[in-house]
Amino acid sequence: MVLQVLVVAAGAPLLAGLMRQVRARLEGRAGAGVRQPWRDLRKLARKERIAPHGTGYLFRAAPPLLAGTTLVVAAAVPLVTAASPLDGVADLFAVAALLALGSVALALGGLDTGTAFGGMGASREMTVLALVEPTILLAVFALSIRVGTTDLGAIVTETASSPLSVISPVSLLAAVALAVVTIAESGRIPVDNPSTHLELTMIHEAMILEYAGPDLALIEWASAMRLTVMLGLFTGLFAPAGIATAGAGPIMLLVAVVAFALKVALLGGVLAAGEVFMAKLRLFRVPELLAGSFLMALLAVAASFFLA
Repeated sequence: MVLQVLVVAAGAPLLAGLMRQVRARLEGRAGAGVRQPWRDLRKLARKERIAPHGTGYLFRAAPPLLAGTTLVVAAAVPLVTAASPLDGVADLFAVAALLALGSVALALGGLDTGTAFGGMGASREMTVLALVEPTILLAVFALSIRVGTTDLGAIVTETASSPLSVISPVSLLAAVALAVVTIAESGRIPVDNPSTHLELTMIHEAMILEYAGPDLALIEWASAMRLTVMLGLFTGLFAPAGIATAGAGPIMLLVAVVAFALKVALLGGVLAAGEVFMAKLRLFRVPELLAGSFLMALLAVAASFFLA
C-alpha cells in the first residue's frame, strides 16, 4: 500500500509531463520535457500562499482535502498489488465516494470565492459529477457480479487468474463506459481542456483561478494523481498482467511497479495523441456523451446477469 502511494505520488507529475510531451511532438513542437510538471510544482510550492478577500475555511480546505482523498484512493485501488490492508473497508462504493468528495470539496472552494468564474466552474463540475460517479459504479459493478463481491482487489485477482474472462460483451461495454468517464473525471479533451482559460469552455480551470502558490501546487498534483489512479484502475480491471497478488515477494513487487508504469504511460500517451486529433465538445454536448456512457454501463450490468 505504501509502495502504491509512493509510485502514484512521484509518478503522476511525470505522467502529466509525458502526455504534454507527446502532444508537443505530434504538433511539431519541442516540448518542455517530461519533468516540467515537477519543476512547476516546486516553483509554486515556494511562493506565498494568497487567498482572495472574503474567502473562508472552504477555500482553504479544498486543496488538502482533494489531495488527501486522492492519496487514500491510491492506497485502496489495486494498482501495483491486488492485496491491500484496506480490503474490506475500501471497496468500489468507498472509492467512488472518495473521488466524489474531492470533486465536491474543490467545487465548494470555487463557490467560496464568490466570483462568477468560480460559480460557473462549480456548477459545470457538479453536472459532470452527477453522471460520472454513477457510471463508474455501474461499470465496475458489472465486472463484480461474476466475482460476487465489490472488493476491487478481488475483482482484479479473479481477472488476473482467468485473463480470457475479459473477452466478453460485459467487459467491452464496461471498458468503453469507464474509458469515457476516466476522460471526464480527469478533465481531458473532449470533455474539458486543461490548457485553456476560455470562459465558454473551461470547467476545472474555472474553479481554481483564484488559487495560487502551495494551494495551486496541491491541486495540480492531486489532479495528476487522479488521472494516474483512474488509468491504473482501468488497466487493473481489464489488463491486470504483471500486477502482484497476495504473498508476492520484493522481486514481483518491482516487476509490478514496472508493469504499472508501462501500462499507464502507454494509456496516457494514447490519450494525449488522441487529443491532438480531437476537438473539444460544446458544453451542452458533454451531458449527452456522459449519458451515453451511463447507458453502456447499465447495459453491461444487464448483460452480466443474462450471461452469468
